[in-house]
Amino acid sequence: MSSSSPSIDPDQLTDALRRVGVLRGGRVCDIRLDNFRPTILSRIGRLHLTYEGPSDGAPASVFLKTGQPGRAGTFWRGYRHEVAFYATVAANMPVGIAPRCFDSHFDEETHDWRVIIEDLTDTHETRTTWPLPPVPDDCEQIISSWARLHAAWWDSPALGNTIGSWHDPSEAPIHLFAEKFEDFEKAMGERLSSERRDIYRALIKNDHRLNARTRTHKHMTIVHGDAHPWNVMLPKGSNDTPRIFDWDGWSVDVAARDIAYMMSVHWFPDYRRRFERVMLDRYHEELMRGGVTNYDRRALQEDYRLSTLRHIATPVWQYAYNIPAGIWWNHLDRIFSAIDDLDCRELL
Repeated sequence: MSSSSPSIDPDQLTDALRRVGVLRGGRVCDIRLDNFRPTILSRIGRLHLTYEGPSDGAPASVFLKTGQPGRAGTFWRGYRHEVAFYATVAANMPVGIAPRCFDSHFDEETHDWRVIIEDLTDTHETRTTWPLPPVPDDCEQIISSWARLHAAWWDSPALGNTIGSWHDPSEAPIHLFAEKFEDFEKAMGERLSSERRDIYRALIKNDHRLNARTRTHKHMTIVHGDAHPWNVMLPKGSNDTPRIFDWDGWSVDVAARDIAYMMSVHWFPDYRRRFERVMLDRYHEELMRGGVTNYDRRALQEDYRLSTLRHIATPVWQYAYNIPAGIWWNHLDRIFSAIDDLDCRELL
C-alpha cells in the first residue's frame, strides 16, 4: 500500500465480500483500479471488479481509500480513526448514514491502511465543488444528515465505553496545542494581529473552564470532526438518504462542533449571516424528530457559540498537519468573523 499504485489481492477482497454477505458462491478474479488520485491527506480510487462464478448482488465496483506515501508515521493519525470507525461504529448505527464498508485494515508495523466502501457514484453526488457552498435547499439536506447522525448516538451508554473515549481536558492535548500554536504564531509573524494572539492565549489559559461543558458527559454524541458540506453526498433525485464519508476525524463530543465547523469555519460572513439561524432551526427540529429530548433551542445556540470559539484552534491544527495554507488561511478569517458576530469573546 505504500507504493504509488496499490495492489489489492482478489482472494482477500473475495473473503471480505463474503464476510459482509454480498458475495456467496463466486469469487473476485480481476480488479481494475480507475482514477486513483491524491486528496489532501489520503488517496482514493475506484475498483472495477470481475467475478468468476455466481455473483448476483455483489458490487460491480467499490471505492478504495488508502494512505499517501510519506504520510505514514507522521503527526497526523487520522487513518487509525477511519479504520476504527468502520470496524466498530458504522456497523452499529442505522443504515443510510455512512457508505457501507466492505473491508478495513490497519497494519501496526508498516502503518499501511485501507478502507473499501460502496461505490455511490450512480446514486449520489456532491452538488458543488469546494469552496462554493451548496444552495440553501441542499444545505438543509446536509444539516439534516448531521442531525440524524447525532441523534442516533445521542447520550448512548456506549459512548466513552465501547465506542470512542471521553477526553480528559487535564491531559496532554491542551499542552500539545499550546506548542503547536507557538509554532503557528512564529510562522505567521505580523500576519497574526496582537488581538488574535491574545484570544488564542485566553483560549489556552481558560481551557479547563471552557471544557466544563464536555465534562458533564450529557447531551453528547459521535461527531464527524470534518463536517464540511463536501463530505456529504446527496441523492440524485431519488428517495435515498444522503451519505456522510471521510471519517478520519470522528470522536465523542458536543454535537454543535460539527455544525459550527460546517458554517462558522467554512461559510463566508454574508452567506453565514443570511442562513445560519434557519439552518440551526432545521437542525434542532431534526434532532427532536430523531428522538432527542430535554435539549432546547437555546441550549443548541450556546453549544454552537462555544463550539465556534473552540474552532479557532482548527487553522492551527491544520497548519501542524501540513494542510495547504489556501485552506486554513481562509478558515482563520471566517472563524474570527463568526466569533465576533456571535459574541463568543464573552465566553473567555
